[in-house]
Parts: sequence; C-alpha cells; structure tokens
Amino acid sequence: MKENKKYSFDEAFEASLRYFGGDELAARVWVNKYAMKDSFGNIYEKSPEDMHWRIANEVARMEQKYKNPISAQEIFGLLDHFRYIIPAGSPMTGIGNNYQIASLSNCFVIGLDGDADSYGAILRIDEEQVQLMKRRGGVGHDLSHVRPKGSPVNNSALTSTGLVPFMERYSNSTREVAQDGRRGALMLSVSIKHPDAEAFVDAKMEEGKVTGANVSVKITDSFMEAAVNDRPFVQQFPIDAERPVYKKEISARKLWEKIVHNAWKSAEPGVLFWDTIIRESLPDCYADLGFRTVSTNPCGEIPLCPYDSCRLLSINLYSYVKNPFTEEATFDFDLFRKHALLAQRLMDDIVDLEMEKIDRIMEKIKSDPQNDEVKHAEYHLWEKIKEKSGKGRRTGVGITAEGDMIAAMGLRYGTEEATKFAVEVHKTLALSAYRSSVTMAQERGAFSIFEAERERNNPFVLRIKEADPQLYSDMMKHGRRNIACLTIAPTGTTSLMTQTTSGIEPVFLPVYTRRRKVNPNDTDVHV
Repeated sequence: MKENKKYSFDEAFEASLRYFGGDELAARVWVNKYAMKDSFGNIYEKSPEDMHWRIANEVARMEQKYKNPISAQEIFGLLDHFRYIIPAGSPMTGIGNNYQIASLSNCFVIGLDGDADSYGAILRIDEEQVQLMKRRGGVGHDLSHVRPKGSPVNNSALTSTGLVPFMERYSNSTREVAQDGRRGALMLSVSIKHPDAEAFVDAKMEEGKVTGANVSVKITDSFMEAAVNDRPFVQQFPIDAERPVYKKEISARKLWEKIVHNAWKSAEPGVLFWDTIIRESLPDCYADLGFRTVSTNPCGEIPLCPYDSCRLLSINLYSYVKNPFTEEATFDFDLFRKHALLAQRLMDDIVDLEMEKIDRIMEKIKSDPQNDEVKHAEYHLWEKIKEKSGKGRRTGVGITAEGDMIAAMGLRYGTEEATKFAVEVHKTLALSAYRSSVTMAQERGAFSIFEAERERNNPFVLRIKEADPQLYSDMMKHGRRNIACLTIAPTGTTSLMTQTTSGIEPVFLPVYTRRRKVNPNDTDVHV
C-alpha cells in the first residue's frame, strides 16, 4: 500500500469548512466520521473532494469488469459536492480504504435456522451481533423463537425467563462495541403472536433499560382486525406451529392501545406491518431458498432474511429542482431518471466491492493469532454473509432532501398536491432502478436464483406491470441483476453534508440542539 499524505485535524477541518461554504457542522461531521483514517487516527484526506475521487476510482475499477464502463470522471461528477448521488456512511467510509478492515454494508440481519431456543443459540446470536458491529454494520434480529416466560426448561432454572432478559443482554452487547467513535446499532423485533409481546412492548418504559437497541413489533393483519373490531386475539408458542405448546387469549385492542401509548411516551416500540411486508417482498418469493424475511435493520427500512446485508445510497432530490423557490420552479424528471439508472448501476458495483471486502475480512480472521476454535464462529458468519450477498446482490437505492424538494417546488409538505407530486417522483425512481437492474441482467447476468414464475404475481411486480408493461416483460424474460433494489433510509449525518432535509422528512425545527451517541470509552469524548 502506497504511503498517503497525512493531514492534521485542523488542516482537514479548514479545507472542509471551505468546501462546505462555512458550514462548521458539515465540516466537523465529515472529518470525524468519513475522512479516511487509520487505526491510529491519522487522517489521509483533506476534504470530501479527496473522498469522492477515492470512491469514483474504486467504482470505476469495478466498471471495467463489464460492458460500456463508466469513467471515474463521470462517477466523480455524480458524487461531487454531494449534489446528486450520496453513498451512505459505510460505503462512503470503506470504499478504497485499506487502512481499516470493515464491511461496506450498512445493514445486516442474523438468525439461526431450526430450533434456536437454547442458551447455545442465544449466545451464538450475541457473538455474531458484536462481530458484525465491530466491522461497522448495524444489526437486526428477531426474538420470536425464544420461549415465553414461565415455560418449562430442562436445566436448573426449571422455567424460562422469557424475552426481556435477553433483550437486555443484546442491548448491553451493543453498547460495548465501538465503531470509530460511535456505538453499535441494533434492532430487536418480535411477533405480536408471541405470548411475551406485551412484556417486549413495555421493556423500554423503565428508564435505563434496553438502551442499546431499537425495538419493533411485527403486527399481523389478524391482530389489527381483532383490535379494530375489539375481538380477542390468541397468542401462541411456537408462533407459527399448527400444534402450539402454549396459548394465551388477550384483548387485541388493549394491547394495541398500549403500543400506541408507549410509542407516544418513549418513541418505541416501532410497528412493522409484517403481513404487508411479506406480501410485497420480492426476496420472499425465494423464501424456501433461504430468503425468508425475519427482521429489519436498526432503523427499520430494510426487512432482511438471516445473513443478508445491504449497502445504501441516496439521491439528493433538491438538486433536480430548477429555479427553486420561484413561480417557475420545475422538477427535472429527465435528469433524475438518468441519474436513478446510474445510481442502481453504481450500487451493483458496490456489491462487487463488498465481496472483495468480505474476502479481506475472512483473510484477516484466518491470520489472527487465536486458535481455530475461537475463530470458527466469526469465519463461518462471514461465509454465510458472502453466500447471501452473492446470491441476491441486494441494493438500497433511496433518496434524501424530499422536504427541501417539496418546499423548493412551492408546495406544502403533507398536502394532497405535495403528496401526489412526491408519489410521482418515487414512482420514477422505482421504475428507473428496476429498469437499470434488468438492463444489467442482460449485460452482467441476473442474480443467480432468479425465476420469473416465482415473482409473476407479486403485488409490487404487478404494479410495475401496470406502470411499465415493457419493463415487466423484459424483467420476466431477462431477470434482474438484484433481488431487490430500493429503500428509504433516514440519511441523518449524510444529509448534514448535502445541507438539506433528511430522507423523506420535513424540517421539524429550524433551530435545535444536536445530540449524538458516543463511545464512552473514547478519551476525547466528554459526556
């Protein structure tokens, strides 16, 4: 590895301050979180321009493997000044960075096949969780397999403690993992059908409990129907068993009211309308091949099967408004469509870059001084992730600055007119991303397990058919490069650098005090 020039924090900060037009927060966030560094804190990039060339050169290297490669100069033009395409934190930090052995994936979900209700399985998930977090990944997993409180167990405890103690275990593990000055990120989910669902919902109401995890409840259609009609609802364990060993009848409406109250009081639990997620999910067309969705990433935007992962990228919607904040404001759909096609292509290149990163991680594990017994679990974890990543080639193309886009168009967020316009933008994004993936299937090959018949009647695919019959026909004939293409991520810190509103959110306050999670073991942090 060639020796790169080092910069002091002050040098990088001053250069970045000029780059961001005097925006101190954007400059400080970039230097602290995204400038290329080594394990000793040495900084090797002076401003985001250096970072964008690093990313552009690496993506262009992947492009050379395929027909009609895009040049590094063209890729840089899409990235420069965060104007059009913005890779999320993990790819932005990790692409072309040989100083740190980390994944480019933002999100992972883990979970063991079969009967995973044992201390061995619970501890294995705990280990896998922290192994992924130390490589910069956010992790989600589901607790619906854990037997409810009071169930008999064949050990000295005699009965199970239920879900909540294990929520605390996983939460504490998350708090222990440092990721370049920040804590890990975790999602814990459970099915509303689980007899401990109410205890799960209440777990974070006590101050100081489960502070290292986000929690979400997987809501079924039958539960919502029971809640609306004030009918009883039966919980059971195992949750999907035809002959469950335990059943409990509850008031669906009272539990729903508790979920709503707790979310109002503490912002949690989140709600995942699970039957809708599964119905709409393209990967679940391949559930029998290992792509059965079980949980989501920490922010809830990507439902995943065990050991699948995703890399994220956002398109800055504000940049497509011509003559913003004037009566002549228009949205450049042609340019947006062109860039959405390219964004999906860049995301597929980043899958290839991630496969290289996984190989480096596995080589690092093999070369570690610990004995094979210690290293086996981590190595096997990355084997599973590599297999899923290679089979599905999932991508996460999304957007940011929707609030600013709507305002710049002279529309008011939340009105019927603004919503109708936003729907048209997102529809354009979806059709363009999937068109790009179909084109890449013809040029690069479809994801390895694609079967048209499995997907033909998927509700999302049928909406594509209605909106663009030719795209549907081509997809059924040629397949797609990627098992799924889209997501809408929060884009928190990355939107500080686009200097726009984040994700799909409006401006919630024009002025506020920003607080951030820190690693309490960092000597430079003062809490």
